[in-house]
Amino acid sequence: MDYLAGLNPQQRAAVENTQGPAMIVAGAGSGKTRVITYRVAHLIEKGVDAFNILVLTFTNKASKDMRERISKVVGTEAKNLWMGTFHSVFAKILRVEAEKIGYPSNFTIYDTDDSKSLIRAILREMQLDDKLYNANFVYNRISSAKNNLVSHVEYINSAEIQAEDVSNKRPMLGAIYETYTKRCFKAGAMDFDDLLFKTNVLLKNNPDVLNKYQQKFKYLMVDEYQDTNFSQYTIVKKLAAAYQNICVVGDDAQSIYGFRGANIQNILNFEKDYPDLKVYKLEQNYRSTQNIVEVANSIIANNKNQLEKNVFSDNESGDRIKVSRAFTDNEEGKIVAESIMQDRTSNGLSYSDFAILYRTNAQSRAMEEALRKLNVPYKIYGGLSFYQRKEIKDLIAYFRLTFNPSDEEAIKRVINYPRRGLGDTTVDKIIVAADQHDITMWEVICDPQKYIAGRIANQLNDFSMLIKSFAAESKKLDAYETALYIAQHSGILKELHIDESVEGRSRYENIQELLNGIKEFAEREDIEDRSLAIFMQDIALLTNDDRADEKDKETVSLMTIHSAKGLEFKNVYVVGLEENLFPSQMSLNSRTDLEEERRLFYVAITRAEKKLTLTYATSRYRWGTLTNCEPSRFISEINAKYLELEVVKAPKTSIDSDSFDGERRSWSQQRDSFSKPKPAGQSSGSTIANRPKPTVLPTAHIPTPGFTPDAAASFQNGMEVEHEKFGFGKIVNLEGNLPDVKATVFFQGLGNKQLLLKFAKLRIVK
Repeated sequence: MDYLAGLNPQQRAAVENTQGPAMIVAGAGSGKTRVITYRVAHLIEKGVDAFNILVLTFTNKASKDMRERISKVVGTEAKNLWMGTFHSVFAKILRVEAEKIGYPSNFTIYDTDDSKSLIRAILREMQLDDKLYNANFVYNRISSAKNNLVSHVEYINSAEIQAEDVSNKRPMLGAIYETYTKRCFKAGAMDFDDLLFKTNVLLKNNPDVLNKYQQKFKYLMVDEYQDTNFSQYTIVKKLAAAYQNICVVGDDAQSIYGFRGANIQNILNFEKDYPDLKVYKLEQNYRSTQNIVEVANSIIANNKNQLEKNVFSDNESGDRIKVSRAFTDNEEGKIVAESIMQDRTSNGLSYSDFAILYRTNAQSRAMEEALRKLNVPYKIYGGLSFYQRKEIKDLIAYFRLTFNPSDEEAIKRVINYPRRGLGDTTVDKIIVAADQHDITMWEVICDPQKYIAGRIANQLNDFSMLIKSFAAESKKLDAYETALYIAQHSGILKELHIDESVEGRSRYENIQELLNGIKEFAEREDIEDRSLAIFMQDIALLTNDDRADEKDKETVSLMTIHSAKGLEFKNVYVVGLEENLFPSQMSLNSRTDLEEERRLFYVAITRAEKKLTLTYATSRYRWGTLTNCEPSRFISEINAKYLELEVVKAPKTSIDSDSFDGERRSWSQQRDSFSKPKPAGQSSGSTIANRPKPTVLPTAHIPTPGFTPDAAASFQNGMEVEHEKFGFGKIVNLEGNLPDVKATVFFQGLGNKQLLLKFAKLRIVK
């Protein structure tokens, strides 16, 4: 096939020029993926060995799609590419080189839940206030340090960092970081951030290893370069140093992950690292109508810190962008749901052509209620992952112990599941013994008579023999046979099979689905190693953005804008465009944060192909109080000639751009006041006074799909939660000690309710 024939001049230039440093600035909808895949194919067609090409992506799905496209051009040679996410590629390298940094090759990869569980255990052992040293905060602090290549030693020895922690009344953060690092090492475990941090350590301390991979990866390509953090930037720079055949692809206007540590300066300052850089700009948008592209351009033009480009579209002009104003968030949901029904019927569209995008997950409630009333099927993305469900994590913990019995988080998870008389008291004794003798929990479990007195020695012996039997069987059986053996002999299958409740059947079916997935993996012919250990590595590296079934033909898609990045839909609704919601109140303190919010809005707009609708409410319930809402400043930044303002009244009226100027002037005046700092303690949304509050009729709450209650020990004051019956609420008070902690939770429309956490079945929303 002549893969170059279908490229425009800018795309073709980016594909054909393969030597030296290059940056491809790819505007939204500009055919970025096509250019990357054809560039790799072109290298192989020119005689470059596929084994010498490294392509780094941010999702497994992106790398899978690219590999499939490349294979259509070069055939089976595409299988020899080193292509995958940063974490998967460098986890693979670390498996090979682990001993050089003191790790076993079968190290466990801790997910976020594992890491936070370990942090909570450390906080208890150090007898620290878990409100001041909140596990989420501590985890993010450690993650930020690692992403900036600050080790626990450097953290403790930094006078500046220590002064900051002292001023924030958290002087023990360094000690927690040190203990966390040592406990992970002792357990033969790395967290997600370690996969990059330890790769940097490996390359820095082992020049021979660095040279080995510099010679191996003679050509590097990095997708979504605007989303890289300092740790990723450093790895790429080191690997590319020998040949400098590095090509980065991205769009600074779509850099929206600053809260994860992404540094937009990596792409803005790329030329400083490579003075001979060639820059290729992909500016033609093939996705959206001209009006949508112009709206996006008018928004992003307000950002000062950006690469210059002129995105355009040769598609049809399309409809003007509708702006709908509702009086309440519930009415906003009704407007969107009715619009979807009308458009689908009038234009012969399917439900999968529609997406509703919002700034925060909490906004989905009003949308869901409105869609359900009209029997519109929908699916929420970015919720609880299949692999985060309790029953799945339980069985996977047994898998982890099979290959790494030193994995302390896995031990604590399943040592007494199913119940075998080894409760929390026993676990505490094991931990104390392990700390006293500077050995692992597994070593204590394997020789309990030596370390722990009492009758539990027999149960511990039985548990250790069980895990050892799993390891022995794994050497004789394939992935599926090993997994089935563990599921049966651990007792999990039996435990769930005898639970005849709806929830129990669902959990049992989930285990069966996991086994089905392993069966499919074991029968794959495109990979050499089909062991359970490799399957475990693959699922440990799944990202939240890896959605196997992005669009269900029979459902409207609901998701946060962050989750929507990389997707496209014919009709898009961006809802909740109000000050302090979008842009977020947290972003109003600095230009850097505000510009990231504006880039997030840009991403939302450019998901739309044919029709874009923006909505906002003039009042919204926030923790039981009806508050006034001001339209987002982002609306006033759009040129009015591209907009059609719809004000929902009785009867409904529509205002075109000719009469829009008055509304626009009002917004402009309000915007001036938005930028002024508010006095401390003053809310920007004033309580609505002298107005009767609407009657709120209790409705039956339909739990979020995949609803799984969290453990009582997980809850903290201020958390947003979901109850199967009462719906969404916020914890306003906790009292008592585990296991009898009582929570006071405020539920919208219901007021405060007191619940015993061990019976309440609450799920943490955030």
